[in-house]
Amino acid sequence: MPSVAAQVPRPLAVVTGASSGIGAEFARRLAADGHDLVLVARSYSRLERLAHELRQSHGIRAEVLAVDLTLPSAVQRIADALGDRLQDVSVLINNAGFGLSGAFSNQSERDLVELMQLNMTTLVQLCRRILPGMLARRTGRILNVSSTAAFQPGPGFAVYCATKSFVLSFSEALAFEVSGTGVTVTCLAPGPVETEFASRATMHESPLFRWGKMSVRQCVDAGYRALQKGKRLKIPGLFNHMLAFGTRLSSRRLTTSLASWMLGGRWRQGSPPSP
Repeated sequence: MPSVAAQVPRPLAVVTGASSGIGAEFARRLAADGHDLVLVARSYSRLERLAHELRQSHGIRAEVLAVDLTLPSAVQRIADALGDRLQDVSVLINNAGFGLSGAFSNQSERDLVELMQLNMTTLVQLCRRILPGMLARRTGRILNVSSTAAFQPGPGFAVYCATKSFVLSFSEALAFEVSGTGVTVTCLAPGPVETEFASRATMHESPLFRWGKMSVRQCVDAGYRALQKGKRLKIPGLFNHMLAFGTRLSSRRLTTSLASWMLGGRWRQGSPPSP
């Protein structure tokens, strides 16, 4: 007869943007804590390598969903793949996102729509699909990845910063709505992190990246602790915390000018290709 422990199903976690960086590191932490995983990103091969690593290291189940989350149909594809298990998700990590740098007038409308779809709409849709099951069970944790870019306008990253402000506002409001239900919503707002995202957004030469960057592990250490404690907002790192809340002490015009300088004056430059 199987042991009682063997009969108890492991909690299920969904992680988007799991093929590298912050998402992959969150997946490792969740696997180490005994969660089965659904890993979502575009690259099947990279997701499968991570899934194999986690199956071997922790004996958990890791399912791979290669989905382009910039597409309006993406969340329905995830829902179809999960079926009834959508109502059993214990942890949702909304990490997927990308940014565009350069003058807004030089950026293609298609790239901007994809950015907004991924950074905002897909995130909201996943919360909407998964939250009812958490509320019904009176337990669950959601972590939405925002950025210190949420705290001020960002010339050269105008739409990206606006999407991260949206994620912050949405997450804090949702956290308030679900308070007392057993479900928590955490917004993780890191500064620059050494990831592929930073490389694609050509941020490495900016003053902000030179001064305030942290490793993926440092970022996820802070974020995972905040998730476990049910904190509503976590800004990792003293420099980033001071930068975010310092914006409240100055005028919007001064804050925007300072952000433009710290981001390297990207509004004067062309935009790189969309990832």
